Amino acid sequence: MAHTRLRVLDLEPGERYQLDCGDHEWIVLPLAGACVVHSHEAGRAPGGGSTRVFELRGRADVFAGVSDFVYLPRDGRAEVRSVDGGRFALAGARATRRLTARHGPAERVPVELRGAGNCSRQVNNFAAADVFACDRLIAVEVLTPGGNWSSYPPHKHDEHHPGAESELEEIYYYEIAPHAGTPGLGYQRVSPSPAGKTDILTEVRTGDAVLIPDGWHGPSIAAPGHDMYYLNVMAGPGRTREWLIRDHPDHGWIRDTWPDQAIDPRLPFPAAERTEDTR
Repeated sequence: MAHTRLRVLDLEPGERYQLDCGDHEWIVLPLAGACVVHSHEAGRAPGGGSTRVFELRGRADVFAGVSDFVYLPRDGRAEVRSVDGGRFALAGARATRRLTARHGPAERVPVELRGAGNCSRQVNNFAAADVFACDRLIAVEVLTPGGNWSSYPPHKHDEHHPGAESELEEIYYYEIAPHAGTPGLGYQRVSPSPAGKTDILTEVRTGDAVLIPDGWHGPSIAAPGHDMYYLNVMAGPGRTREWLIRDHPDHGWIRDTWPDQAIDPRLPFPAAERTEDTR
């Protein structure tokens, strides 16, 4: 991938992870557990800089609620340490501007309920383009009740059309809830677009990621009885940081059916307050 990065850390109690940010900006997002992040930002003069410490409360798991997070700028270094252990996502994007390290509180994350009926899903817009300032990185979480179709209708953002479509590559990282001890699964479809060749229909389980440099992507299908979570990490070459999409012309009509349907009553997931209803 030319613009996006993703690392998922499984830390044992007391374990530490050292990150050299390089020419990428990063967000540390707890998936399960709490952690402390030490961020050392490079100074303008040789040998200069400052260190800040951020404590993340995190969460029990991705279905338990919205998490706080930390933004790390390019050219710095960081250490992630968890006293009790846990799993943490590092979402990254190639950046040209150096911003400042800062904490993103969970209570400020807008929670959107999108779609209706069996296309209902929840979007935690923690680093959406119009919510949290980054140079290029866009990142959101999507939670889909078991049996529903998410990321639907299929859409794309692999060409630059001012005001209509952004050029963004994307990573999907999945966690699927088990049922009665049985591990969960789901499916992801990516089909070729006029601008790209990606063609995927794959089973996804907890810990899997699908790379989408181009193409129509969707649906993300949650098997009945198994709620689906995915983390979306997006970035592109454009100087304007925005998420503009085109629906697949064969399937975009599904949006017209949503006003006559109710949102799935299983949403929102526990501990997430609904702040927006965008169908």
